[in-house]
Amino acid sequence: MSVSPSMDHPHRSQATDWNEALNLYEKHIARGSETLQILATVKLGCLSKYAPENVLSRSVPILVNLLATPLNNSSLSIQEAAAFCLNRLARHGDGSMAVVIGQSGAIPCLLRLLPQAAEASSRRVLIKCLWGLVTFASVNRAIVARSDGLEVVLQLFASCTDYTRRYLLEIVSALALLREVRRVIIGFGGLPLLVESARRGRMVSRARAAQAIGLLAVTTGVRPLLVGLGAIPLLVELLRVGDASTKLVAANALGIIASHVDYIRPVAQAGAIPWYADLLRGAEPLGKEIAADAFCVLAVAEENAISIAQHLVTILRGGDDGAKATALDVLWNLSTYKYSVSIVGRSGAIPIIVELLRDGNSNIRNKASGVVAQLTYDEGDRIALVGAGVIPLLISSLPDESEELMKDNAAEALINFSEDPLQRHSVSEALNNNPSFQSIQNRIIRTRLSGEQMNRPLRRITTGQFTWDPDLF
Repeated sequence: MSVSPSMDHPHRSQATDWNEALNLYEKHIARGSETLQILATVKLGCLSKYAPENVLSRSVPILVNLLATPLNNSSLSIQEAAAFCLNRLARHGDGSMAVVIGQSGAIPCLLRLLPQAAEASSRRVLIKCLWGLVTFASVNRAIVARSDGLEVVLQLFASCTDYTRRYLLEIVSALALLREVRRVIIGFGGLPLLVESARRGRMVSRARAAQAIGLLAVTTGVRPLLVGLGAIPLLVELLRVGDASTKLVAANALGIIASHVDYIRPVAQAGAIPWYADLLRGAEPLGKEIAADAFCVLAVAEENAISIAQHLVTILRGGDDGAKATALDVLWNLSTYKYSVSIVGRSGAIPIIVELLRDGNSNIRNKASGVVAQLTYDEGDRIALVGAGVIPLLISSLPDESEELMKDNAAEALINFSEDPLQRHSVSEALNNNPSFQSIQNRIIRTRLSGEQMNRPLRRITTGQFTWDPDLF
C-alpha cells in the first residue's frame, strides 16, 4: 500500500502533489485498519526525504499520536512504524524537523515505550528514533534529561548487546554535555558507559564523550574514577586518530586530568607528549594554546621536560612562525623550573634561540630575548649563550629604536652577564658608555630591589583554563 499512487516512484517526486498525499495518509490513519496504518506510515518514512518540510511538519502530530497509542496485546507495531517514520523525519534538512518533533511530545512517549518493548527489534526502532532526536537537535537533549531519560537509557544497556548498543552510547555522549546530566550520571552508574562511548561509535559522538569526560574531570573526586576506567590512554588515542576538532577536545580533557600532580607522569607515559607537539605545530591557534598549557603542566616532572624540550627544538628548527613563538613561550617556562640539569641547555636549543634572536620577526625576537634573559640566571647556560654569540646581539638591541620589551630583556640578560666574574669582561667595556643600557639598568635594579616581578609571558595553568563552553563543539 502506498501513501499516494505517484509516491511509488521517488524519481518522479517533483511531480508529486504532496498535499494530496498527506490528505490520503490522514484518511488511512483515521479510517484504515492497523495494517493499513502501519504500511502507510512506513511508506511515509521511506519517502520523507523527497517531501517538503511544511508537509512533513503537518504529519508530526499524527505520528506522535500514533506513538502515544495505548499498547494492544503488548504489540508495538503501530508505535514502531511511527518511531521509524519520526526518525526519518528527524534527519531531514538542518535539524529543524528534529526540533519540531521534540517539541511535539514524542520524547516522553519514546521513554515510556522503551521499558515495555519486549522484542529486540522493537527496542532497536525506538532507540534509533531517540538517537535521531538527540543527535540532530541539541535542544532535545534537555527534554530527555527533564523526562528522566538518562536512567531509562542506562537501564537499556543490560538488554542491548547487539549493534543497538552503539546508538545508546551515542545518546549517552549527547546527554552528558548537559550539566544536569553530569551531576547525576555517576549515581546512575553511567561513568563507565560514558568512557565506553568515547571509545566506540562515530567520531563526533566520541568527541562529545571526550568533552564530557573533561568537564567531569574538573571535579577532584571524579578524576581518579575516570583514570581508573582508562580515560588517559583513551584520550591519547583520540589525540592520535581523531579529526581536527576531536583532537582539540581530547587534548583539552587530557590537560584537565594532567593538571593534578598524580597524573602528570601517567599522561606522559601514555604517549601524550608527541601528539601535543603535533598540535602545537599545527595550524589551529587554539590547538597551539592547549598544547602549550599542557606542556607547562607536564614539564613539572623533569623526565617529561626533557622530552618536551626535544620536541620544541624540532619545532624551532622547522615550524611556522606561530609554532616557533609558542615553543619559545614554553621554553621560557621550562627555564624557570628548577631541575637537576638545565633542560633548555641540554636540549641543544640555545644556538637556535640565538639564531631566532638575530633573524626572527619582531614577535619571535621579543620572545627569544625573554628566553635568553631567563637563561642567563644559570651559569652553564650563560657559558652556552656566550659561545653562541649572544652578547653582541643583546648589545645591538639596546638602541632607542628597539622595542621596549626587547630592550628590557636584553638589559636584564646583560646585567646577569656583568655580574658573572667569568663573563664580566665580555660586556663591561661595551656597556660602560652606553646611555641606553645605563637607563634601563637603573630601572631594572630598582624593580629588583622592590621585589616586583618583571613582565614575562608566564603561563599560569589552572584547571579552569582547560575547560570550554560545551556549546563550542
